Amino acid sequence: MKLEREIDFILAVDALKNVQRRNYNADDSRRENTAEHSWQIVILAQLLYPYAEDKDQIDLLKVIRMLSIHDLVEIDAGDTFLFDEKLMKGKFEREKVAAQKIFAILDEPLRSEFYNLWIEFEEEKTPESIFACAIDRMMPFILNSHTSGKSWTEAKVSVRQVRKMLEIAIKRASDEMGEAFDSLLQKSIDEGKLLKE
Repeated sequence: MKLEREIDFILAVDALKNVQRRNYNADDSRRENTAEHSWQIVILAQLLYPYAEDKDQIDLLKVIRMLSIHDLVEIDAGDTFLFDEKLMKGKFEREKVAAQKIFAILDEPLRSEFYNLWIEFEEEKTPESIFACAIDRMMPFILNSHTSGKSWTEAKVSVRQVRKMLEIAIKRASDEMGEAFDSLLQKSIDEGKLLKE
């Protein structure tokens, strides 16, 4: 059957629904899974695209494709919490192996297309990848700043860590997103969701 590899792939990526993240849903009732995160950032990218710094140079469909596949590596590599400095070491190497494995299910040219989109996202050099990475980092930040911030408070995340891991990535993608970051960060500090430096 012509579509056999594509069907195998879509069945394999169903496992993303079982990958739990540190972040909680907006109602604070439970941790989100990575498939839910991936769906939400695809929506957020479409909402924030009008604010993108290099909007005229950004192919939104490419951003959406990038965001929809970049976390598939978590099926094998697991979700690495951005603020877990120990686990962040070696993250790219672990995820690269996982990317090669999951995308190997597909035939060419999709195998290479997906892998190259994943690499482009990770390198954060193109207008699309800069915007996509900012969206990926903005969503958990929005959730934590609009909830009790459980994933931050449980891990004792500091203001310094949030600035180090998020500020540049978000601000270089959009002035408006940068302003929203500053406002939501101050709100989170005022509400005691982050450890002070």
